[in-house]
Amino acid sequence: MMSDKTQLLDEIDTVIAPKRFLDLRYFTYVVLAMLLVLVVVFPKIYIQQQIYFKSRDIAKLNVEYETLQEENKIIGASVESIKFKNQILDTLF
Repeated sequence: MMSDKTQLLDEIDTVIAPKRFLDLRYFTYVVLAMLLVLVVVFPKIYIQQQIYFKSRDIAKLNVEYETLQEENKIIGASVESIKFKNQILDTLF
């Protein structure tokens, strides 16, 4: 009696929810889908990373450029001061 019930339940399970086995074709579809996603996503990630590093280098060079401009102004002022002192000293002696 018990085996009849389990047998009937097993048959109902196979009709309602048939068991699916993963075959080689399904596996190849999954692998191809993953490869397609990688082919689409990897270049985007690579390009964004390169843009980030280049912009970081540009920002660093911009800071160095501004620093050098300020140093150039200070050195120019110092040169003008030295020229002025030399002109005054040359006229005195």
